[in-house]
Amino acid sequence: MPGRLRVTQTKSTISHIARNRATIRALGLHGIGSSSILPDNEAVRGMCRQVRFLVTVEELPEGAETTAEAK
Repeated sequence: MPGRLRVTQTKSTISHIARNRATIRALGLHGIGSSSILPDNEAVRGMCRQVRFLVTVEELPEGAETTAEAK
């Protein structure tokens, strides 16, 4: 799976279990509206699936260069 994923936190982790909060932190997210550009691999997709109700995921084309890695 070549390419990259842009993961953006859309909801708060308040009142969610510690495992979900830890997954959000491991994805490099720090609060609502923060984004991370991550490699598109099985591990990252699994983490996104665990917290799919807290984040949005966009696939970025392989050749697309982004200037803002994270907010």
